[in-house]
Amino acid sequence: MYDIIVIGAGPAGISAAIYGKSRGKKVLVLEKNQVGGLIGTVSTVTHYTAIVKEETGKTFAKRMKEQAIGAGVEIRYETVTETMLAGERKKVVTDIQQYESRTLILANGGSGRMLGIPGESLKGVRLNAPKDGLDYKGKNVYVIGGADGAVKEALYLAGIAGKVTIVCVEDELACIQEFKEKAAAFDNIEIMPHASLTAVYGSEAVEELEFTDNKTGKKHMVKDAECGVFVYAGIVPNTQMYTELKLDGGYIPVDDSMQTAIPGVFAAGDICVKKVRQVATAVADGAVAGIQAAAVC
Repeated sequence: MYDIIVIGAGPAGISAAIYGKSRGKKVLVLEKNQVGGLIGTVSTVTHYTAIVKEETGKTFAKRMKEQAIGAGVEIRYETVTETMLAGERKKVVTDIQQYESRTLILANGGSGRMLGIPGESLKGVRLNAPKDGLDYKGKNVYVIGGADGAVKEALYLAGIAGKVTIVCVEDELACIQEFKEKAAAFDNIEIMPHASLTAVYGSEAVEELEFTDNKTGKKHMVKDAECGVFVYAGIVPNTQMYTELKLDGGYIPVDDSMQTAIPGVFAAGDICVKKVRQVATAVADGAVAGIQAAAVC
């Protein structure tokens, strides 16, 4: 029996666990992949207060893990398959065993949104910039998405690839001004406005791409057999298993204490209904959830 079980080891989950542990509670973090969540897969971490110079997602995640373990937080790498949220004892079932706790913090964030287009499973599509970028040194790459996360990865890839094409559905980039200015400074970054990638063709790997103009509906075919496609089209909240909760657009509604509609169940980070999804807000959510969960168990 644990006082607090945290599902997810991203910034929100690790923050919640550390704050809960600091209050003398027995805390368990369940994570299916690795500490860091989505932030651990990005090329650079920006704007976080007191960030270290040249912080990458990998180094940020490493320090998160070290801090949690140093605080005495127990982390187990298991896939959660079912949760039972109602009642005084919360139950969490994983692919390995079952756990019980007095409180539960849902912090398993979101997963990258699929485009749902033909050819999306071909080799060379849905790549990760820091992991796969060097494989495309001097080649053409396409970054799908015009928001902050997409453009930040495009800036990283511009230092590696021969040409970076940012495909955005809007008339212009939807990112912050800082990233717009940085992108404009690169000679090898090109913006493809009001467009969508609608199909990818090839036998095993990418050979040809189909783009559609969102204003005219006209399709544009591009042959580019050695290119890479990096998709950053937003996230889908990982809330499918929380059938006892009433969701809002797939996200979990919470109050100021990060409490859900079920007593003893809290949520934190990108999985929540909120206006701003940043590392800083995830950490803040986690701190509140950890403190409030500790107070009621």
